[in-house]
Amino acid sequence: MFDLRIVIAGAGGRMGRTLIKAICDHEGLTLAGALEHAGSTHLGADAGVVAGLPAVGVTVEADGTASLAGADVVIDFSSPAASVHLAERAAARGVAMVIGTTGFSAQDNAALGAAAGRTAIVKSGNMSLGVNLLAALTRRVAATLDDTFDIEILEMHHNKKVDAPSGTALLLGEAAAKGRQRDLDAWSERGRDGQTGARKAGAIGFASLRGGSVVGEHAVIFAGPAERIELVHKAEDRMIFAHGALVAARWVTGRQPGLYSMADVLGLSDF
Repeated sequence: MFDLRIVIAGAGGRMGRTLIKAICDHEGLTLAGALEHAGSTHLGADAGVVAGLPAVGVTVEADGTASLAGADVVIDFSSPAASVHLAERAAARGVAMVIGTTGFSAQDNAALGAAAGRTAIVKSGNMSLGVNLLAALTRRVAATLDDTFDIEILEMHHNKKVDAPSGTALLLGEAAAKGRQRDLDAWSERGRDGQTGARKAGAIGFASLRGGSVVGEHAVIFAGPAERIELVHKAEDRMIFAHGALVAARWVTGRQPGLYSMADVLGLSDF
């Protein structure tokens, strides 16, 4: 058996460093490359040292042509523009990809869909196994309860997070909308202020909190007449996202081209 050869994009970021540590801690995995943007201060450094480990003999680079040529899969937690560009490059080489980046536009998603026509891509707003089980539960509960139960999604993250609602909150919103057989864009309410009037029946509300060093907390609230159901997930360490991404990397390698989700990886699509 050969080691799975993994390239990490966004190697100098929080998740990039966590993924490098996780790869070094798991048998059967090899760090085949580490990528950063052209202006990064980490370029030229050993990826292990960047992650707070002893040197691993892999240099952080911007180009990545040689790394991609020898890779089985790329794991990417970077930025929307960088993810789209990297997906196009990975697709051209038939390299599988796992994308945990959030904040994509409709145009970005269309480009990723096109890349998935040429290679296998797992894309998720959250790689945690627990969060993806939460999404499956959210879909089932939303399908079971009618519009007398209002749906609200609350999320909190650290004060450096740049997008809101979080990718995980949107993942949960999509799950709720799917359960109700509705389009999320048409039914979501984000950021209430002033004289908003009464809440629209069937709406899916979002609220975002930012502060401190919170890794990630999410709650899906089903508020009905005289009772309330709350589904909650609290992330305490980024390593849970890395472990999920590695599960996805093993699963997607060798798959037929297509755009997959963590629900596919975990067998939760029909839950």
